[in-house]
Amino acid sequence: MKTPYPWFGGKTLVADIVWERFGDVPNYVEPFFGGGAVLLNRPAWHTGKVETVNDINAWLCNFWRAVNADPDAVAHYASDPVNEVDLHARGDWLFYRPDALEFVERMKADPEYYDVKSAGWWVWGQCSWIGGGWGREEKRTDVWRQLPHLGDAGQGVSRKLPHLGDAGQGVNRMIQNPENLARGDDITDTTRKAAILQYMLELCKRTACVRVCCGDWARVTTPAVTTNCGLTGMFLDPPYASTDRDVNVYGDNDSTKIAHDVREYAIAHGHEMRIALCCYEGEHDMPDDWDCYAWKANGGYSRNDGRGLENRHRERIYFSPACLQVDLFSETQNTTNERETE
Repeated sequence: MKTPYPWFGGKTLVADIVWERFGDVPNYVEPFFGGGAVLLNRPAWHTGKVETVNDINAWLCNFWRAVNADPDAVAHYASDPVNEVDLHARGDWLFYRPDALEFVERMKADPEYYDVKSAGWWVWGQCSWIGGGWGREEKRTDVWRQLPHLGDAGQGVSRKLPHLGDAGQGVNRMIQNPENLARGDDITDTTRKAAILQYMLELCKRTACVRVCCGDWARVTTPAVTTNCGLTGMFLDPPYASTDRDVNVYGDNDSTKIAHDVREYAIAHGHEMRIALCCYEGEHDMPDDWDCYAWKANGGYSRNDGRGLENRHRERIYFSPACLQVDLFSETQNTTNERETE
């Protein structure tokens, strides 16, 4: 499945490689969930039942909890067209309302808490905003200077097309007559909302058994969450430690120190768990028994001076000794393989 919102540093292009090295592990843990591309691209035939994800971004975690519990309501709040005035107003309501800090603390303290209105408006805003920093407190003045993403009527969920294969099933899934669409009629407000609801229902089905935690990454790396649940595959995609990138692109969970702490954890547990550690070339000095996989990202998000396009060639994933050994593109493992995906 495609991720429901754009996210910096997404790993959609290499999700299949990660699952080739992990295999059908009974337990999967992702401490830095972000856009969730790896989880959403897990092969459908896998039988692993335990999946735990975490992120320090309370609004991101709230979205996943809410869409799992009440996809209809989330779709209702997420289905409005892109509107610059609404983008600013909803950003203020989400991030600067009087109980915003209380909302964050409750998200971290109560694993069952969620709010559908916050979830719908947040994913709508993420899909409508150009670049990063939507509602970022330290960039409050930018809220009034940024423009919504208007080039293709929004990104992610905001540009979903109606699902025409099962028109009219379920509650509030009425869509325009496919014959009219074929003649070039405009997609109506009804068809757009129906398409988003269909997508939310699919997300709900996929994440039905996923445990969504909100807080520090280390909370989901203890034996109770990992090895006690069986052979574990752990995907580690922390904020990169490189000092020549925009240190704000990851928001609340950004710290160059985190990457080094994560590396030490990965090395310590690489023989008992199947671990994938993401980073830039030269960022970490890993043991010789870790495989390094080089790939090229789309790039362009982390810097607006051209460095983002240059950095996309520096993407690396280190796989722990416990990972499956497979031949990628008929090349020998334990070497750096270059994968270029446009």
